[in-house]
Amino acid sequence: QTGSSATPCASCKLLRRRCTRDCVFAPYFPPEDPHRFATVHRVFGASNVSKMLQELPAAQRADAVSSLVYEATARMRDPVYGCAGAISYLQQQVSQLQVQLAVAQAEILQRINHPSPMDDDDKAYSSLVMQNDLMSTLLLQEACLKKESLWT
Repeated sequence: QTGSSATPCASCKLLRRRCTRDCVFAPYFPPEDPHRFATVHRVFGASNVSKMLQELPAAQRADAVSSLVYEATARMRDPVYGCAGAISYLQQQVSQLQVQLAVAQAEILQRINHPSPMDDDDKAYSSLVMQNDLMSTLLLQEACLKKESLWT
């Protein structure tokens, strides 16, 4: 930043400071995204974030800021568990979907190994319905997993 002629970074703007060329926040908190810094500041405090960034090599700072933003956002949603709560929730969802998939696979094997007495037309129709049901279940599970991954 160049002082008075340049737009201050989101941090300096929020904290009402003059943004200098050596501002540790400027590369990571642009003025176009003030909410990003506000969230990190609310959870960690500007002084702590500044200390953390100054102690890191410049090459690691962008990743550290990304992690801080992610954790701060998670802490705003869940003040007790933060991102650990989100991870736990997703692990539970995966476990439930794995159980549902195992049940569906067992039903398919049961139907393949012990077909009910039907004529060939009924068998073909039943097979198509079963495949369609399985495909719908798998697509629904995949959509749920994608939705959950977007949440995080």
